[in-house]
Amino acid sequence: MFDDFYGLDARPFQLTPDPAFYFESSTHRKALSYLGYGLAQGEGFVVITGEVGAGKSTLVAYLMATIDPARMTAANVVTSALDGEEIVHVVAQSFGLPVQGHDKASALGTLEAFFHEEARAGRRCLLIVDEAQNLSVSALEELRMLSNFQLGSQPLLQTLLLGQPEFRETLLQSNQLEQLRQRVIATHHLGPMQAREVQPYIEHRLACVGWKGNPGFDAEVFPAIHDATDGIPRRINQLVNRLLLLGAVDRREHLDAAMLQQVLDEMNDDGALAVVTRVDEPAVPATFAQAPFSSGEFGMAQGFTAPTPGIDEAEVSAMIDAALAGRDGLDSAAAIRLIEDALADRDAQIGELQSAVVELASVAEEREAAAAQARADQTGHADQVAALQAQLADTGARAEKLEVRLAETERTLRHTLTMLIEWIESGDGQRNVA
Repeated sequence: MFDDFYGLDARPFQLTPDPAFYFESSTHRKALSYLGYGLAQGEGFVVITGEVGAGKSTLVAYLMATIDPARMTAANVVTSALDGEEIVHVVAQSFGLPVQGHDKASALGTLEAFFHEEARAGRRCLLIVDEAQNLSVSALEELRMLSNFQLGSQPLLQTLLLGQPEFRETLLQSNQLEQLRQRVIATHHLGPMQAREVQPYIEHRLACVGWKGNPGFDAEVFPAIHDATDGIPRRINQLVNRLLLLGAVDRREHLDAAMLQQVLDEMNDDGALAVVTRVDEPAVPATFAQAPFSSGEFGMAQGFTAPTPGIDEAEVSAMIDAALAGRDGLDSAAAIRLIEDALADRDAQIGELQSAVVELASVAEEREAAAAQARADQTGHADQVAALQAQLADTGARAEKLEVRLAETERTLRHTLTMLIEWIESGDGQRNVA
């Protein structure tokens, strides 16, 4: 209705993912970079997580629209609760493969033959699994087994997993998914849009359907929309749809904050407000959300449960976001000072952690010797020996966690330094320094 009133060619805020409406917010730009990095490796798993409506499917649809079908064959699976045997058949169907019989062996044989054919034709195979949080552990393990198919040394299948925040937790915490974790080569958590991105996002979608300034918007409408929706694209679409509909009903060519509040009140009355208002989600571990993982690093991140002391990761992240967005007011001197302070803190932490590791190793040796002496001199005192061995195991675990934390500190700083150096060398930083 409102598209006719405002002279638009189509509905600008439809909920169905459409790559034609793709808008590159800062978080989507980062996600696309990680996707590109992961796909360039041609193997393993790439993981993208995000809140419902954050734009995961739109991002992948946009990515797939840029892929040359002569070089890559892609299949998309939107999962329900599937077990290990069911997922194999669903994957075969997604590639358009008829499977003789209903057993898993037949489906696996058909898939392997297909992957070999594609490889000989010079095409890679990509499997996209949406709503991965619905998969059982056995289904995830079957996907890992599919990644074992290869022709010579060439992997035959790469998998992109899209899921809600709870999938991130499953992947990090399940003790049955260690082998899968080691095959994750890139990951990103798709966060909400920033407040300053809401107006460009809305105007971009309107422009895609022929908008020429009718309707107009008061400036205060956009931050109010961000506040109501928490910057989640699908929620923004739903709210702006209702706002445009009200504007068309009232035959208004200019939409203001009072109209937006009227829409919110109406949605509250009819029970629809919960669809667009924010829902608190668990905090995203910084190391999981921001850094690509090579084989082995993903599993190592499990031992890192707290931000590195002495490094203000929120401040570093904010400065990186500003640099990526090309914000003119970024103070590069402050960025350099921040990194220098972080490096100094890192050196102090390294010394502290290394001393702790040496001390713990020494204690471990002493306890091991004590345990051996107890076994030699106090035969029959099994309880005492067992207690010493338990203490030794606990000491070793603490030492291992400290070593993991040290490695994470190094990797976080390396990632931050690389991004800031690239920004400074790109020209924006050089202009600010000058």
